Amino acid sequence: MQFIFYIITKYLYYQINNLSLQLISLFLGFFFCNIICSIPKQTGDWGLTTAFCIVSINEVISYLIYSHNHYRYNIFAKTINLIKIGIIYGLFVDSFKLGS
Repeated sequence: MQFIFYIITKYLYYQINNLSLQLISLFLGFFFCNIICSIPKQTGDWGLTTAFCIVSINEVISYLIYSHNHYRYNIFAKTINLIKIGIIYGLFVDSFKLGS
């Protein structure tokens, strides 16, 4: 009975640690997006270059992660992908702020 309890608690502990890493990665991407979007606003002439860099990096990361199956189960690749998703989410939130 103790062995079953040990296995269940170990599994739940792993899932909670995995969830916290995923949330931190998502929020870190959102934070990076706020930094990336606020720097070109100060100068005004780097908007196109910044957009090109964001889209290019996004496409390269998506190609690497989604084209090879062995990257889907790598924790480092998942973290980078979640940071990328946080950046995309931050861009959408920033565009909604500009639209209102």
